[in-house]
Amino acid sequence: MRRKHCQETDPAVMEALLRQGTIGRLGTTGRDGYPYITPVNYVFWKGRIYFHSAPQGEKIENIQRDNRVCFEVDFPLAYVDLGYRPQGGPCRLHQLYRCVIVRGRARLVEEAAEKAAALSALVAAHEKESSPPPVAPDLAGVTACAVIEITPERISAKSDLWQNKSPEERQALASYLLQRNRPGDKETAQALSRTDSKLP
Repeated sequence: MRRKHCQETDPAVMEALLRQGTIGRLGTTGRDGYPYITPVNYVFWKGRIYFHSAPQGEKIENIQRDNRVCFEVDFPLAYVDLGYRPQGGPCRLHQLYRCVIVRGRARLVEEAAEKAAALSALVAAHEKESSPPPVAPDLAGVTACAVIEITPERISAKSDLWQNKSPEERQALASYLLQRNRPGDKETAQALSRTDSKLP
């Protein structure tokens, strides 16, 4: 990784990012040799990534042909616009973010009880304000859909929160974001004000 100051090395932080996300981007290798990217709703559960899909389609065919996949989740934070130190010009524009990348192996989950358990975890992750009942293995939808599991082999993550800047510069940007008060600015300001790169 070129920007070592952005690298997250704590496995707990990487797993927290995966648990926090709800939409990820699945990368498979197409029949033509080109990468094929698909956004999917997912859950990080029991150390693995699960998502559901139609039982046929390009990503399923790609996985069946080559089960090596890449999975990415990103969290755009505040955008540093020209309102912050405009004398710097366009070169001062900057996007703060967090992201995590998983390289691993994908497989189709075949056993009905395992599919239902993974789907229950997926529903619970997306329905945080309620307590949905567990998905029953004999539900028609369980049979009709495909459930894919990704077993991570390598996980890497980055957080760009101006870690290479001085505490004074980070605090100045945090103050600007609090005053600007766009969606996400408050949370980003709180993260900038921390002395480490833990999740806000």
